Amino acid sequence: MSLKDILTPFTAWKNVFEDSTVIKDPLNDRPGADRYRGFHKNDVESCIGCGTCEEICENKAIDLVPVDGIETKDGDSGLRPRVDYGRCCWCALCVDVCTTNSLTLSNEYTWVSEDPEEFRFIPGIDKKSWDDNEKGWKKPEPGYDFYEPNRVAMEHLEPEKRDNSFVEMVKGFSKEQAKAEADRCVECGICVATCPAHMGIPEYIKAVREDDIDQGFSILYETNPLPEICGRICTHKCETVCSVGHNGDPLSIRWLKRYIADQVDSEDYKRVLGTDSIEQNDQKVAIIGAGPSGLSAAHYLALMGYQCTIYEKLPEAGGMMRYGIPEYRLPYDKLDKDINYIKSLGVDIKTNMEIGKDVTLNEIKENYNAVFAGTGLHIGRSTRIPGTDHEEVYMAADLLRKISLGEEVPVAKKIVVIGGGNVAMDITRSLARLQNKKYGVVDVLAISLESEDIMPADREEVVEAREEKAVVDPGWGPEKIEIEDGKLKGLQVKKCVSVFDENGRFNPKFDENDRKFFEADMIVESIGQGADISYIPNEVRDNIDFNERGRMVVNEYFQSKAEWLFVGGDIIQGPDVIHGIANGHKAARGIDKFIKGELKYADK
Repeated sequence: MSLKDILTPFTAWKNVFEDSTVIKDPLNDRPGADRYRGFHKNDVESCIGCGTCEEICENKAIDLVPVDGIETKDGDSGLRPRVDYGRCCWCALCVDVCTTNSLTLSNEYTWVSEDPEEFRFIPGIDKKSWDDNEKGWKKPEPGYDFYEPNRVAMEHLEPEKRDNSFVEMVKGFSKEQAKAEADRCVECGICVATCPAHMGIPEYIKAVREDDIDQGFSILYETNPLPEICGRICTHKCETVCSVGHNGDPLSIRWLKRYIADQVDSEDYKRVLGTDSIEQNDQKVAIIGAGPSGLSAAHYLALMGYQCTIYEKLPEAGGMMRYGIPEYRLPYDKLDKDINYIKSLGVDIKTNMEIGKDVTLNEIKENYNAVFAGTGLHIGRSTRIPGTDHEEVYMAADLLRKISLGEEVPVAKKIVVIGGGNVAMDITRSLARLQNKKYGVVDVLAISLESEDIMPADREEVVEAREEKAVVDPGWGPEKIEIEDGKLKGLQVKKCVSVFDENGRFNPKFDENDRKFFEADMIVESIGQGADISYIPNEVRDNIDFNERGRMVVNEYFQSKAEWLFVGGDIIQGPDVIHGIANGHKAARGIDKFIKGELKYADK
């Protein structure tokens, strides 16, 4: 017996000096201890209906049910927990696992009723006398979690090792890092609804945790045939609603997807995915554009046995993924890894083929059973301020395309980029690298109309641009490009005090007394891109509905009013890769229905 064992009983003597608890009316007043685990409470405004409480309950005492007045939205299932006290044992595991800390237990334990149905109730919705009782069991904070609140840090190349080259900067997870990150997932599935492709996120994360890469890879391909690409440049909106992120860091869902894709060699794809033999039919589908939506449509149509031909205007497949995203974010070998597998399914990609020039849309229509167009947004939009017609004013999309093609691009000593989105950050960081290689110094400035808190660019893009010595100065509206004796001198700006009005409409307001002048030898505009649908002849266009924004109207399967023509990707929805992938997948199902005579445009 140790000395500690001998002395421990004597610690009880400290209670001699504490005030005793006296219950004056024990027949009517019998309060529980301050942290007694009594009846449930739920802050329904904080609750997101993630279902972790339902999942952990061993007695099946909790069900998620719909509630009047609570709508389903991103990050909220619209459901709330209903507790059955015929089953509950008051273990409080539901409270301990709650990711938002909305679920607690009061210290009340007396409830008398002759109706057993009353003991099945929805805390926070069905009002109870203990709702305002602050005593009871709450998850102890901090440090009392069933999962690690902090995400596993992703390793990057240091700025000084990446700021003059286009080598990939994100290193990716090791096996140990991936499993540790996957172990943080509570498998609630809130993320699935927010993902445009509705990927099986909890399932593929579980596969990482169980080190079953083949299973995880198969789950990825059920809804996303571009996992190497998406694992690097997906906008990862799923992470913005991750339930674990309410009291910690959201899961690194994108990086876990990349981890799975990186583990499978190209030669193993067909074995893992079971696509060694696909039964073919004699139906043909033409696809215009080898971007994410076109590649996705081709992949799923090929699996159904259709003969698919993709017509691509540029020298290689990939669309804006290849010609709009720098290689340091998306290496070409990873892009080609995804594309080559799709080609291996029998998809024929004809490059350097411009519709309307090398072949007409009507000619394609005559030779195929259906057509899918996913031609993207490749035309840069201009601010149209005075001076934008100067020869030293460029479009970001054009420069990024030239960089990808290996063509020489102009690189001045002083550059100003106008724009606050990811494309603006891409061209800012690309030009910073080229400046560093050419001059040994970086002098590129990016301005945006939006203040930093509402800039559309991913936060990491802004941070990394600054790490690479670029300057990002948000909250300025371009007013005029100064030109003197034909030479570009710089950009005149004024302070933007608000971008949107009280109704959320784009209606910027400026402080006319707060102005700046940014010297520049070269200016790049990056305020968005537009579509080029000139390949659609007038007689076809006349049979297509357009909305007030000039976009083609399609039904839920992305079928246009010209029923043989399906349209998706950035020209319909986005702009981002994952929406394009989702569009292509849904359109493939629609094309299958159309060819079988099961789909009309009016079908919604």
